[in-house]
Amino acid sequence: MRSVLRVSFFVLGLLVGAVSADEAPIVHSVEAIGVTVGDLDRSVDFYTRILGFEKVSEKEHAGAAFERMQGVFGARARVATLKLGRETLELTQYLAPEGRPMPADTRGNDRWFQHIAIAVRDMDEAYAHLRRHKVRHGSSGPQTLPDWNPAAGGIKAFYFKDVDGHFLEVIWFPRGKGDPRWQEPTEKLFLGIDHTAIAVADTEASLKFYRDALGLERKGESENWGDEQEHLNLIHGARLRITLLKAKEGPGIELLEYLAPGDGRPYPADSRANDLWHWQVRLRAEDAAAAAKRARAAGTWVSPGAVDLPDATRAALVRDPDGHALLLEQSGETR
Repeated sequence: MRSVLRVSFFVLGLLVGAVSADEAPIVHSVEAIGVTVGDLDRSVDFYTRILGFEKVSEKEHAGAAFERMQGVFGARARVATLKLGRETLELTQYLAPEGRPMPADTRGNDRWFQHIAIAVRDMDEAYAHLRRHKVRHGSSGPQTLPDWNPAAGGIKAFYFKDVDGHFLEVIWFPRGKGDPRWQEPTEKLFLGIDHTAIAVADTEASLKFYRDALGLERKGESENWGDEQEHLNLIHGARLRITLLKAKEGPGIELLEYLAPGDGRPYPADSRANDLWHWQVRLRAEDAAAAAKRARAAGTWVSPGAVDLPDATRAALVRDPDGHALLLEQSGETR
């Protein structure tokens, strides 16, 4: 079956075609990363009080256009926009209809796994701060990745959970790794969102979607294993192929393919945007309808194509080959 899928994606690559160097990118930027929460006020308090985010706005959305875009009939939702450094996090609570909670036994190799990685000035201080606030561990403790791994050696990381059980990561980069702005002198402990990471079944299939269909650029790759990686993910025998993708602007999208163990569960086929395991990455595109058509060739639509919203935005919600959601958005200025 795996060989048949690879042949299929090779043919798909010929049909869709990679975005050439002199072609305008389909996606210009990663505008925001969003997640569905159970109680907006509780989540806003967690992210602002503990992690240093600033709440900049809150809106309530309802109506036919919003329902079509999100694929949830009768939807009414509160959305809070938070900022940390240059990056944006959007928290959405569905007042109606309510979705399902995060599965308590979620692990990093389950395909619905996704998190944001928050860059920090000092890992020891960040971990002590999180311990004081009694966050739930997603790792056994902070891990320093070994020097034998040239791409990741010296990076320090720790997984933990928010109030709904969503995984989060704090990450510290040594000089020469990561965005140089994470090295700039500052008194702030939490600096910004470096990337969002998603579990994928097959990196090559995901590259057909993110790189070839949407035009994101592959910026780095590594293969990680060993005691530190196992304790970071809390998965015995974890061995990962990690691929970083970037748009021209905004945080990265990191593909996590578990080469071992191979017991990760697929993204639930009946998932909807009101379920609490739902994350969505908002991408700005020159033409939302054209971007949705390209995405459909390698993924699936949630919206019935591009939807015109009351604020003059045009947007389409799509899913990648593993089920992760992306909101392709075109501003009214370019419509």
